Amino acid sequence: MARVTINMIAEKAGVSRGTVDRVLNNRSYVKADVKERVLKIAKQMGYVSQREIHLREREQEYKPLRLGVLLPSFGFGPQFHEGVGAGIREAQDELENANVEIRVKMCRTDLPEEAAGLLKEFLQEEIEGLSVCLPQDPSIEKALREMKEANIPIVTFNSDLPDSGRVLFVGQDIIQSGRLAAQIMYNCLRPGEQVLAAVGDMKFDGHLRRYQGFSGRMAELGFPPQDIFTAETFNDYSTTLRVIGEALRSHPDLGGIYMANLSVTACAEAVRTCGREGKVHVICHDINDGIRRLLKEGRVDFTIPQDFVRQGREPLIWLVSYLRKKELPDAERFNDLQILCAENIGPDRTDRQ
Repeated sequence: MARVTINMIAEKAGVSRGTVDRVLNNRSYVKADVKERVLKIAKQMGYVSQREIHLREREQEYKPLRLGVLLPSFGFGPQFHEGVGAGIREAQDELENANVEIRVKMCRTDLPEEAAGLLKEFLQEEIEGLSVCLPQDPSIEKALREMKEANIPIVTFNSDLPDSGRVLFVGQDIIQSGRLAAQIMYNCLRPGEQVLAAVGDMKFDGHLRRYQGFSGRMAELGFPPQDIFTAETFNDYSTTLRVIGEALRSHPDLGGIYMANLSVTACAEAVRTCGREGKVHVICHDINDGIRRLLKEGRVDFTIPQDFVRQGREPLIWLVSYLRKKELPDAERFNDLQILCAENIGPDRTDRQ
């Protein structure tokens, strides 16, 4: 609906623009009946003066906001929590003088009921926006939809919840990152070699979509689907070491391991223990000191990093922008993909974690 102007009021009231201006600014030299008629018409038409608009904008800009952040358990890995935690602190520093309170909760388990309970706590605490990274589960998505119905905007990060009613996802194009890993892996393999795709937990949208992107691209390239083996490791070092060790011993033609999860050091150790170093290509995601060392040692071939700090910071900054100005970024701005190997990680840390 178009904003009501002085000219529109003047036309409806049958007076000049100057008369309307004098009435609205409470100036003299206007007859009482004309003043009453102009004010009545202005009210009926929903006129708002520039001064009122400015005051409302300033009031909205500095209105106190309470935001919530819900993080997954420590099973998601220290690298994730350190980076995201740093991003949250960056946002807190940036919003320190903007009248914004940020409350952070973290799941102690991977049980959906716990996450749903923490979401209900946030509702009781009357938060006005939520940043969240959680697994896909009906009880979690139901709790998030209840928040949406309460007019609480939700931003997901790292692992998306497409059915949650969220207004924005901050993270990589997860399917595309899996497809990129597949293209690299395919180019590394020799004819007849097989691949193990190790996934943390298929309940997390990020892990599932990475695998879907990887397997989909491998199929497009003509790689036999029966030569891709899949295993869940739940981001646990011991489980990863055992599962990958068993796969290496059971499949002598295994020529590649795709780590769509954490515990890359456990994967490298399993390859070493089985005497397969230099014979099995390892492609993973993310970057930390351990992965950087493995790249330099030639025990990991390539990694596709992501910026956990940004994933902690951006949802909070954009929630404030959305709540105060109804502004959101183009989701494409978060979809940058990089490939790192021993030749381009550099002598110093290149990531922000």
